[in-house]
Amino acid sequence: MQHVSDKVIIITGASSGIGEAAAKLLAHQGAKLVLAARREDRLRAIAGEIRQDGGEVSYLQTDVASYADMQKLADFALKHYGRIDALVNNAGIMPASLLGELRVDEWDRMIDVNVKGVLYGIAAVLPVMREQGSGHIVNLSSVAGYHVNPSSAVYSATKFAVRAIAEGLRQEESPASRIRSTIIAPGLTETELLGSIGSPETKAMVKQIAGMGISPQAIARAIAYAIGEPDDVSVSEIVVRPTALP
Repeated sequence: MQHVSDKVIIITGASSGIGEAAAKLLAHQGAKLVLAARREDRLRAIAGEIRQDGGEVSYLQTDVASYADMQKLADFALKHYGRIDALVNNAGIMPASLLGELRVDEWDRMIDVNVKGVLYGIAAVLPVMREQGSGHIVNLSSVAGYHVNPSSAVYSATKFAVRAIAEGLRQEESPASRIRSTIIAPGLTETELLGSIGSPETKAMVKQIAGMGISPQAIARAIAYAIGEPDDVSVSEIVVRPTALP
């Protein structure tokens, strides 16, 4: 906790699930938060709860698939707090389907949000962190970034990409600029993510494991742990799975 207090932390996808849970936990630990998501009403409500609990928070409606929006988000954080200590690249979608269903629009959106969104976040904060001589970028991958199942081909591809990007960032930045990079890979987590599945066949598969996921708070604790380690400690990768699933 002592290494989280007063850090300025941007969280994308903060309107629900893991992002919301991480925001509330990090605020409780004394971080100064900048929350980002497309649903401004949800951001407003979550920010209100955090302030009521004594936390310090700002928010900005943001589409991570827009490079301009991510640049505005970094500028917004700098204007409010004068620095950016950490970015949690959490925003993601999972409209999983079999390749043969040819849901090309869903493939495009997953690549835009899950891959380009991560890259745009890095591009927005990296120059700031280099100038500061410190910083931490936490990227949310998934157990699907290690193993491919039927219906997860495109989603898995995006999460494999997140792992590659985050590991490349770690190797490029950690020795020279002391900017840390962490991969957090959740297993099945009870969030709105499963609600984005439009494929009837995939929905039927998911029903078989309904209720077996872990809470968003479990992943929030992993994020807080990685950020809370001293600056000379780089937590490069954490996988968090439900005990109930292989």
